[in-house]
Order: sequence, then C-alpha cells, then structure tokens
Amino acid sequence: MATLVSSQNTWMLMTIMCGAVAVSIYLEQKYTWASRISGAVIALVMALVLVNTGIIPTSAPLYDDVVWGYAVPLAIPLLLLQANLQKIWRETGRLLFIFLIGSVGTVCGAVLGTWLLGPFVPGLPKVAAMMTGSYIGGGVNFTALADAFKAGGTLVSSATVADNLNMAVYFLVLLAIAGNAFFRRVYTHPHIDAVLQNGVSEEGKTLAAAYWGRKDISLKDIAIDLAYAVIVVTISKLIAAGLAGIIPKGNWFLDMCNTFFGSQYVWITVISMVYATFFAKKAATMHGAQEVGTYFIYLFFFVIGVPASIMEILRNAPLLFVFCFLMVVINMAFCFIGGKLFHFDLEDIILASNANIGGPTTAAGMAISQGWTRLVGPSMLVGTFGYVIGTYLGIIVGSLLGA
Repeated sequence: MATLVSSQNTWMLMTIMCGAVAVSIYLEQKYTWASRISGAVIALVMALVLVNTGIIPTSAPLYDDVVWGYAVPLAIPLLLLQANLQKIWRETGRLLFIFLIGSVGTVCGAVLGTWLLGPFVPGLPKVAAMMTGSYIGGGVNFTALADAFKAGGTLVSSATVADNLNMAVYFLVLLAIAGNAFFRRVYTHPHIDAVLQNGVSEEGKTLAAAYWGRKDISLKDIAIDLAYAVIVVTISKLIAAGLAGIIPKGNWFLDMCNTFFGSQYVWITVISMVYATFFAKKAATMHGAQEVGTYFIYLFFFVIGVPASIMEILRNAPLLFVFCFLMVVINMAFCFIGGKLFHFDLEDIILASNANIGGPTTAAGMAISQGWTRLVGPSMLVGTFGYVIGTYLGIIVGSLLGA
C-alpha cells in the first residue's frame, strides 16, 4: 500500500519516530492521565494511528536496521545495569513464581489454539511455536523460532501484524485492570495504595516526571555508558556466532541448542547481568545509562506499533489475531486465578503477565508509569528470564505440535 512517506525516506521517518517519542515522553511527564497510560504505550498507539491512516509504511530499513539492529541490542545492557542478582533475588521470588504460572498458561493457550484453529490456518503449529517464545520471552525468541522452524515470510509477517495489534489492546486492558474497582476489591494492592496516599510529587509533578527527574549526568558518563553497551553487544555477537558455527544441527535438540546458544540476546543478557552482579559498585556509578537505554526502548515501542495494520489483519490474518488473543486470554486467566489462589498482590499479577506477553521492557515501563518503583527491577529481571526459557519452550511446543 502506498503511503505518504515512503519506506526509503529514512530521515523523514526518523523525524516522525523521534518526534512521536518526544511527544509521548512530554505527555507522560506533563499530564497525570498520560503518566497512567505510560509514554511507551502512547508511542505505540501513535505509530498504530500513523500506519493505519496511510502516513508511514509498515516496514522500512529504519525499523529493522536501525531500531532492531542497533537501538534494541544497546538498550539491554544499559537497562540491565541495575539487575544485580544478589540484590534483587530476594524480591523476585513471588514475581518469578507467578511469571512461571503465566508461562504454563501461554503453553496451554498455544496448544488449545492450535487444536481449535489448526484446520483453518496453514502453518499454525509454526506460529504456535513462535508465539510461545514471544509470549514467554520476547521478539528475540520469536525471531529465533521463526528461523528454527523455517517459517515463511508471509506467515511471519501475518503473525507479527496480528501480534502487534493484539499487544496494543492488551496493554490498555492491563492498565484498565490496575484502575478497576472490582479487581481492587478481589486482590490486595499495596503498591497502588502507596501511590494513592502519596499522590503526585511535592512539586506537583506526575509520577513519571518525578521518577525521571534531572540527575547528575556528564559527557563522560554518556561516553562510558555507550562504550560499555557497544562492547557487551560486540562480545555477545562474537560468542553467539562462534557457538552457532560449532554446535551441529540434525535433530530438534541440537537445533534448539544451536538456536539458543547462537542468539546474541542470550549472551547480551548473561554478560550484562554478570557485570551488574559482580561489579555492582562500578555499575552504580554509570549515570545516565537508564535514561539512554529507556529512550532506545521508546523507539522500540514505536516500531512495535508499526506492523499493526488493521486492514492487513482483516485481509490476511483474522484467525491469527484470534489465535494470539486466545493465548493472551489464557495467560491472563492462569495469572489472575493462580494469583488469587496463592494470595499474590494485584501489581505482581499484572507485571508478571506483562513480563510474559510484552517482555521485561514493557513490564518495567508499566511499573514506572504506575509509580510501583520497588517492582521495576524485579519485573525487568523476570522478563529477562523469559528470554532465557522462551526459545526452549517454543521449540518444545512446536515439536509436539508437528511444526
């Protein structure tokens, strides 16, 4: 479909993308309603609107080569500087437990959805494998599983469109649940209570503005942060490429090992968390890393909304949207029912489900936007754990379903 801005007009697309992110951050820090929604979701919705009104294309080199190729990998080590395992482990026990319950729900949703819709959607077992990885881990797992099961470009594209539109709706539903009186009656919610008692900051700022207040950041800090991130990504890519070349393929187990250990994101996460854990004092002095990493993630959120063409969904992937929707609903059912049975707080349940479906960045972003600051680190950590197990579980599901 022809768009007002072509996919090759990189500078204009970058202007729109960076402008949308700037507006999203401004609104988040200026208005309470926007802070509640979060700037990340606002950026995603703006991209969705721009795509479906024919202003920007659903795919472009800027999205894949710049954002996916550079911004996302660099964001992970910067954001994981706070992931000190020794410090956070005590706080993640409950969140990790409900996250694993949600992961079981994701697997059940994939199996049930394939059983119900498999006869009507060619290649659905491959989609089930990809979405299992994505809805336990994230985009890296989706990509790895698409390659592992040799999913065709059309199938991958249709699944991506269905997934992104589904995600946009899902985030809004989670935010609505956090503010819903019924859910607040059924579940305990100490973090929400604390926010309501404290309100906005003393200066009248929104929660986001208070959290992202001005900090002591120097040119040296930015130089060290970016150098660190680039070094981590470079080493990770070298390790992943080396292991991918060493580990043979031939059966599902070897293919799984090759895919897992050959993923740069696995090693980016491992190296980042090792550094944050064993060099905690040095990591604490790297000012500005969270700000730079979060900005990159806002660009990522914009790009997430780009493939969500509603017309393309209606033409090519209506049943795939239903399939993804079913997986999300069952994940949420497991999280909320399991959370009630084991007496989890509403905030834990929401963030665990978010970490499943959206990944660590969306979960941390929601925790920040809602003012649940004590849950930012744990939600990031359990979401990152999803990266570790997502590909493994996706390959198991795909293999069982005949992908």
